[in-house]
Amino acid sequence: MTQRPGPRLLSDDALSDLLGTQQFGTLATVRRSGHPHMTTMVYSWDPEARVVRFSTTADRIKVTHLRRDPRAALHVQGGDVWSFAVAEGEAELTGVTTVPGDEVGRELLGMVPEAARPEDEQAFLEELVAERRLVVRLKVDRLYGTALDVAG
Repeated sequence: MTQRPGPRLLSDDALSDLLGTQQFGTLATVRRSGHPHMTTMVYSWDPEARVVRFSTTADRIKVTHLRRDPRAALHVQGGDVWSFAVAEGEAELTGVTTVPGDEVGRELLGMVPEAARPEDEQAFLEELVAERRLVVRLKVDRLYGTALDVAG
């Protein structure tokens, strides 16, 4: 019988690095029925604060779920199909940005990668208000994930 390699647990630093190198993940929230609701999201990882930030609009179902039950998890795939990280915690929702350049709008602007910053920040901030955007802050209290060291 051939011995196959098993999954290798990733260290907290390796998990944090993985979260920092990716920009898309699957956010899971809890439906009223208890079943998960999952959606692909662009995110921003702050390793020092251990917070994952998401931009969303006030009318999204994930916002409704998080207002009722703040527990959530983010699944992020690594550089291959054999590795992943999961960040679990409780989410906090900001208010909706209501005035271009307010605190929430500035936080949303700060989440945009430097290379993708809008040329016209004022127009961008006005668009955030029109879309009724807010920030979801997932305060991570548990990180876990594995990698499988196989060729190919």
